[in-house]
Amino acid sequence: MLTQVAEGVLVHESEFVQSNAVVVHGRAGVLLIDPGVQGREMVCLANDLSDSGQTVVAGFSTHPDWDHLLWHAQLGAAPRYGTARCAATVRDQLSGPGAKARIADHLLETEIAGQVPLDLLGLIIGLPAETAQIPWDGPQVRIIEHQAHAPGHAALFIEERGVLVAGDMLSDVLVPMLDLDGTADPIEDYLAALRLLEGVAGDVDVVVPGHGSVGGADQAHARIERDRAYVLALREGHVPSDPRVGPSAKPGWEWVSDVHNGQLQSLARRSEHDGTPR
Repeated sequence: MLTQVAEGVLVHESEFVQSNAVVVHGRAGVLLIDPGVQGREMVCLANDLSDSGQTVVAGFSTHPDWDHLLWHAQLGAAPRYGTARCAATVRDQLSGPGAKARIADHLLETEIAGQVPLDLLGLIIGLPAETAQIPWDGPQVRIIEHQAHAPGHAALFIEERGVLVAGDMLSDVLVPMLDLDGTADPIEDYLAALRLLEGVAGDVDVVVPGHGSVGGADQAHARIERDRAYVLALREGHVPSDPRVGPSAKPGWEWVSDVHNGQLQSLARRSEHDGTPR
């Protein structure tokens, strides 16, 4: 079910880890951002759009994680965009034999095994480097590219509607997840990304994270500050005072504490290897 969060902007929240698909109405059709995870949900989304007389004229993947690269044939054959670095990363990820099979095997460990359509996975067109806006006939959608979480990650700011689509950042249930393998300084990359988001936060009325609850105008700065505090605690090797980890975590999201502990351990190993103090 689509829920309107601003004029001409609607969100569908998946049953799987509260994944958010975003629909933006344009003149000739809609822009679909991170379209969802389960096939039946994408079919439902396609039917809802069709019933309202809308077609998908463009898609966008905020970053190169598999759950943001999916598509369904019923959504049509619109161009699906990402940043140049995102698209290049996707090509590398899917270039080897058995790449989709490995994702399918990973999904066997989840409750959505066999429910994720992988045939159209990752068919992303990389926009030229430094592209500032999504090319489509609708409200201007600013691309805020950074290197936090994943290569070529992009937040999208729909300025006319005051909506910030944050990708896998600014979540109320997930802690910041650093790109610990793909960057030399994952901490600074994340802090730099938060500064970029902070630059538009004063004009944000709605925050849509990749996973979690949609936030109102009071949440933009609050979520940025909470994420910054978490990342700084990671840098110092401290246990953060964060409601997303530990006994205060939302029921069903206790595994986020495992993500947090894994990041602490990885950063400690990196520090020992580099000979740098925490």
